[in-house]
Amino acid sequence: MDPASLRAIALRQFRRSWVGQVGAALVVLFLIVTALAPLLAPYDPIATDFANVLSPPTRAHPFGTDDIGRDILSRVIHGSRVSLQAGLFTVAVALTVGLPLGLIAGFRGGRVDDLIMRGIEVILSFPTLVLALGITAVLGPRLIHALFAIGIVFVPHFARLIRGQVLTVKENDFIAAAHALGASDARVMGRHVLPNCLAPILVQSSFSIAFAILTEAALSFLGLGTQPPTPSWGIMLAMGRGYLEQAPWLGAFPGLAIFLTVLGFNLLGDGIRDALDPRLKA
Repeated sequence: MDPASLRAIALRQFRRSWVGQVGAALVVLFLIVTALAPLLAPYDPIATDFANVLSPPTRAHPFGTDDIGRDILSRVIHGSRVSLQAGLFTVAVALTVGLPLGLIAGFRGGRVDDLIMRGIEVILSFPTLVLALGITAVLGPRLIHALFAIGIVFVPHFARLIRGQVLTVKENDFIAAAHALGASDARVMGRHVLPNCLAPILVQSSFSIAFAILTEAALSFLGLGTQPPTPSWGIMLAMGRGYLEQAPWLGAFPGLAIFLTVLGFNLLGDGIRDALDPRLKA
């Protein structure tokens, strides 16, 4: 079956998945809010207004204001940019490092595979958040350091996934045929093996973006990620922690933003997985 037909079948399968449709709608909404943040935000996200400190939701401030009068809606909207950076940058780091490691380990096998996978297992022996905290603490409490730490934490997951796919794909007859025709290992990996591993990579990327958003929020909540006054959902949650009874909207709206965004990427990942799984195609 030609690639165009396969894409058409996958798209048709995705359209049948209400889970994927809901996830795609939430992700598209998140991307629109991120792209149009300066236009959608009614106020400057770092501007203070001491005449409206801890104001509850009103028409002027639909999400209320914080302890120094900053508009919560504007900060939630601009905070989406930090979350998008977290998702895309960390997945890019994980793919840049994990993809070649998994590809080489699975294709070469033997001692090369053993060496790479033992290193991967060392990283996996640390709890994910603890390892991210440790790397960020060593590098310093900055957003770029937090994103790099999260990306390194994701490397083993991508490397192991890709290695497993390569081990399956390289046993196919078309790989042996490519070798018989004189194709180099690099050409076989790039032209024949890697394209057949893209489906699970797409699914894993979607799930990893969701987890990266959560991890960045956790690091910012602990003071090791985004630094004030830059709006971040994690920072807003940390600030709202001290006003749970007096001003619950401080933590409720950024928490809801995290929930909907992470839910969207997870549902999108489920929809992509269902669409690309050959066992589910009709």
